[in-house]
Parts: sequence; structure tokens; C-alpha cells
Amino acid sequence: MQDAILVLNSGSSSLKFGVYRRGPRDEELVLEGSADGIARDSGSLRIKSADGKTILEEDHVLESQPAALQKIARALAQQNDASPVAVGHRIVHGGPKLREHQLITPEVLRELKAAVHFAPLHIPPALELVKEAQKIFPDCPHFACFDNAFHRTMPEVARHLPLPTKYYNEGVIHYGFHGLSCESLVHELGDELPRRAVFAHLGNGSSLTALVDGKSIDTSMGLTPTGGVPMGTRSGDLDPGVLLYILRTEKLSADKLEQLLNHDCGLAGFSNGESDMQALLKRKDAAAKLAIAAFTTAVRKYIGAYAALMGGIDLLVFTGGIGENSEEIRRLSSDGLDFLVGEVRVVKTQEDRQIARHARALLANSKAKAKKKADPSLRSG
Repeated sequence: MQDAILVLNSGSSSLKFGVYRRGPRDEELVLEGSADGIARDSGSLRIKSADGKTILEEDHVLESQPAALQKIARALAQQNDASPVAVGHRIVHGGPKLREHQLITPEVLRELKAAVHFAPLHIPPALELVKEAQKIFPDCPHFACFDNAFHRTMPEVARHLPLPTKYYNEGVIHYGFHGLSCESLVHELGDELPRRAVFAHLGNGSSLTALVDGKSIDTSMGLTPTGGVPMGTRSGDLDPGVLLYILRTEKLSADKLEQLLNHDCGLAGFSNGESDMQALLKRKDAAAKLAIAAFTTAVRKYIGAYAALMGGIDLLVFTGGIGENSEEIRRLSSDGLDFLVGEVRVVKTQEDRQIARHARALLANSKAKAKKKADPSLRSG
């Protein structure tokens, strides 16, 4: 535990975490857990060891992510005397200037604050959590791992939205997300990853990514994680005229429209409020069937489009909560695509372990730079 990496992975009302140590071949999980239902009466905190043994289980209200982190930190301190050597933070969006995993410095925090308008639902709570984590763990470096960094390899034809160029220059581009999940799959598959692949990360948030030689060339989510296929509560892609219609007829503010698109649409919109795929699969009513059909049809369309883009698909990978656990959704999403897809596999996403890998590598790099700076004999020239 003397070389532990703490990984923090925050959602809109949850905070997942993992503690990893350096193993002989890869990062090894020591502890993991989550604070769920933050700011709700159903709030809970769960911590368990790598073998699944429950270490802590509490049901209570956690009013914020920083409060949840404080509780987690106290629980971890009781399990382990050593502080982490680094903390890795999953940051959904870093705006146009933060596209690589890196040390969190005052300048990085300033850039994140300046990029709030790119992801107003995600960046403010991420900043708040980083600030609290730095207070709790002041003696170790904190690293930002950006969920859209993997997609910076997309060509301009995929990045450039059909808008006036001035918006492209301002950073209004196709970013893509679930990049840490994609990176973990590339790492897991290793030499078994063929030249042309599609990763279908299906969960409450869903996206599909086309890869050539292990690099992203296109992905379904766009400027924000709201785009692409319809998701649990997010709309996915929409005709811009739909948004204009809603704005004109209902006189919504930008914040109200954002709330609608991210929390009341997708599966919940089709099914009159139900966003959980497992619950929809158990229902037999027309609204539930429509939600399932709309979701799987959209996924199938993207798979077909990426097959056309790459001239075929050597490997289709399903991952994420729905992708890994629902055989029916996988079947419906790939039905009729045998002539386009060479092989279909299910691979568990390991976003948190991927963050630990990045944090470990960034820590080693920063130590090497510090050593080089301190010892003139190690400098080049």
C-alpha cells in the first residue's frame, strides 16, 4: 500500500473510487467502492476489497461529492495508514486546450474554469471535487485524465462540424467521450485487436467508436456527451429544428433546455420516465418496446455506418453496463450485420484501472523530470 494510486470517478449523483497498487504486470485493485444517490434520501456508501468482501456499508444522505469524498477518505484511512502516492481524476471534458492526460496545476484549473461553457453539467462539480481532494491529500500529485483525450486522433473531416469556421477555431468541434473506456479495451485486447474495430460502450450513457490500428477515427458522441444514440435520459442526436421548435413554443431558457435534453429524453422520453434498460426489458408494454427498438436501431445504424467508413469491421466489442450484461440488447443491436462484422466479443470496461495506469505513468515521468532538473549531469547537451 506504500505505492497506492487513488482513482476518483465522479458522476452526476455518484462518486466511484478505486485504490490500486503496482503489481508485477498491471495495476492491481486493492479497494473499491462508491457513494451513490448523493443529495438524495437514498444516499449510500459502499466499500469492498478486491475479493468482494464488504468493508463498509452505510445508508445515509451525502449532501455533495466533496462530503462523500471526506467520508471515503476517513474510511480509507482506517484501512490503510499510508496516503496515496497520487490521485487520478476522471474529467469528462477539458475544453479545446486540455486534450491530454496531465498533472493538475493552477494553470490547468484556470483552463478548466474557462471551459465551463463546453460542459456546464460536468466541469463545475469536477473542479469542486479536485479542490476537495487536494485539501484531503495535499502531499501527492493529482492528475487529470480526460475522457475525450483518446479521440484527438480523429481526422479533421470527423472533428469539423458543419458550422462556420469561426466556431471550429473557438473549439466547437466533435470531441467524443468514453475515451478512457476505449483505452482500457485497447490495452486489454493488446495484440488481439485487429486493424478495424468498433467499440460499443452501452450503458446509461452510450457511444460507439470506430478504430483503425487502435486509434479513434470517429465516434458517436459529439461536442458533449449528449450526442449520438439515445441514452438513458439523454436525447442523442436531434434535428436542430426540433430544438428551435421547443425554444419558440415553450420559451425555455438555455438551462431548461439543457435539463430537458440530458435528464428527460432518450429511453425515459420514449417510455414515460423509465431510463433503466433492465426494467424496460422486463416490461411488455408498447412504450418499453419502442424505447428498446429505438435504442438498438440507433446502435445498429452506427455500426453499419462505421463498417462503410472502414470497409468492414474485423471486431465488434460490446462493453459498459448494458453491453456487458444484456445478451438481448447485443443481439438486437447486431441483428443482420453478419455480412459486415467479422467477430463479436464482450469485454469488460476498466476505466478506473486505466486511470491508475495513466496516473502511475505520469507520476514516473514527473519524477524523472524532477530528477533530471536537479542533477545537471542528466541533462542533454
